[in-house]
Amino acid sequence: MVPPAAKIRSAAEVDGIFGCVTLTVPTSFEPLDPLGLDLPSLVKEFGERWGKGEYHALALFRSIHRNGVCDPRVLPEYARNPSLAEAVGAQFPVRLPPVCGRSDDGSTYKFLLKLRDGLESESVVIPMRTYKSLCVSSQVGCKMGCTFCETARLGHLRDLDAGEIVAQVLVARHVLGEPIENVVFMGMGEPLDNLDNVLRAVRILSDRRGLGIPLPSITVSTVGHVDGIRQLARLAALPAPEGFPRLRLAVSLNAPNDTLRSRLMPVNRRWNLAQLREALLEFPLSRRDDYLFLEYVLLEGINDSHAHAQEIVELLRGIQACVNLIPLNPGPDSPYRRPPQTHVREFLQWLLDAGQRARLRGTKGADAMAACGQLGNPERKRARRE
Repeated sequence: MVPPAAKIRSAAEVDGIFGCVTLTVPTSFEPLDPLGLDLPSLVKEFGERWGKGEYHALALFRSIHRNGVCDPRVLPEYARNPSLAEAVGAQFPVRLPPVCGRSDDGSTYKFLLKLRDGLESESVVIPMRTYKSLCVSSQVGCKMGCTFCETARLGHLRDLDAGEIVAQVLVARHVLGEPIENVVFMGMGEPLDNLDNVLRAVRILSDRRGLGIPLPSITVSTVGHVDGIRQLARLAALPAPEGFPRLRLAVSLNAPNDTLRSRLMPVNRRWNLAQLREALLEFPLSRRDDYLFLEYVLLEGINDSHAHAQEIVELLRGIQACVNLIPLNPGPDSPYRRPPQTHVREFLQWLLDAGQRARLRGTKGADAMAACGQLGNPERKRARRE
């Protein structure tokens, strides 16, 4: 006996006891971008829409993220149910944004993706010694207003959703053919100002059934958004899959006292260094070789004196931190200058001599406007200024 259609959760029309089953898409469900769905969410959607479980959902998730194949009609798991494949393709259309620009600086390069509203995301492929890292954006532009950052001149245009963040990694791996093994949220935007979408993207990126990027290979960078750091700390203290143990945190410091930092970074007027230090002390680090990263952009004659180095050491006392020194990557109209390389190394030595763990970050991508602090569409910047 054929069950009545009302009892079929997938809204199927049954033509006969042994006839084919034609799935019709329920009108109450809107199409969704599967790139922004983690596997449990995708399983839930399959259950609500078609009465299917993890078997079909996992096949689609694994195919998209691990293999870069987005059409369910070509998957063997759907071979016996072509109607389901058609319905899934219609309800979960995968449209990777096209690459609309690229600028190279040797083996480091920046690529732009055209988003659905005409704006662009910017991502940077960075070759390391034994792997490749991808710097991803979490917003188009940024509202934090750091005076030495080119992205700040663009302003905040909008947040990226989780699917648009994940798409940057998928395009790098499956379209550009880059073996990305490390992801840093250091592109356009303040990740903790878009925390829900960033965390959803991290959950998708780190799933071993898909892209499988380990949490210790994912770094979230912030200008010092203390509320976001505390929220991230609570999640970092929880075991997976609920939490994000060993997810790396980087904080843009750039000045060791409130007077100078408030001048360079307006966020310091909302959360000062004392509040930032307290939040960093509370951040869980489960292993002896785990560190918080403090990014310090060196500006000639502004924040690069011996006294500044001593203040950094005092500020970070008791915090398991590594200072990453970054000589300024100036934009075309930057009011700041990069210190000479000899002085950069001198500043590094001052920190090391005082017992502070520190290292010099090599500059990559500066000639392509792809280095730290250089992202942002120059035409849009000019239009906003005008």
